[in-house]
Amino acid sequence: MSTRLRMVITVATALAAVPAAAGLMQTGDVSVRTGLTDEEQRAGWALLFDGTTLNGWRGYNKPDAASTRWKVEDGLLTVNPGDGRDTRGALDLITTDTFDEFELSVDWRISTGGNSGIKYFVLEDRDAAIGHEYQIIDDERHPDAKLGPKRQTSSFYDVLAAANRPVRPAGTFNSARVLVRDDSVEHWLNGTKVLQYQLASPELQAAVDASKFKGIERFGKRQKGHILLQDHGDRVWYRNVKIRRIPNPEP
Repeated sequence: MSTRLRMVITVATALAAVPAAAGLMQTGDVSVRTGLTDEEQRAGWALLFDGTTLNGWRGYNKPDAASTRWKVEDGLLTVNPGDGRDTRGALDLITTDTFDEFELSVDWRISTGGNSGIKYFVLEDRDAAIGHEYQIIDDERHPDAKLGPKRQTSSFYDVLAAANRPVRPAGTFNSARVLVRDDSVEHWLNGTKVLQYQLASPELQAAVDASKFKGIERFGKRQKGHILLQDHGDRVWYRNVKIRRIPNPEP
């Protein structure tokens, strides 16, 4: 049996072992989830990206995503590169739904030298899209990452630095997780918790006051807002984007 044929049989066998409900799509060397397993559905997970359309997303302060640069390519959610500058919400993508207590899971890949981010607690009452940001950036090459750990991958952008980060290099996929339960927020990177902070705490307020977000009303407090994918003018890719709402405890 040829090596190539053996590889084809191995891949086919592996795909056959995946539960049908998971809806795995193979595009080249990238596997994209287009569905949820029965276990995930029982746990309350919902897909934010179906691998085919922009359903469930729209532009910031826009009725749909038509005026953005976001598109679906080879089963991945991606954005065409621009000039490397933050569009400040003008071309960002937000969920149509809003969330306050939630668990968000997403795989992401940043381009070489790229900069982007995932924001949460985003409201649409400002000219620019303001929210708590899980930083996504090429730590090795982008100049903003050289300004310090608060602007590096998986940090709470410009507010709190992440620690012990098992970050993979630009051009490869990383997995992010954001968990908001009560007033506790956690950032995870590739299966490791790298940051935890308390909303509305004196410690967080001090960190906010030392950041570019000082004086912004509501910043640092939990609110029911949108999840946002930032168009910072650089190419970024997302797959396997899912979320579950954290249920309120029994009285």
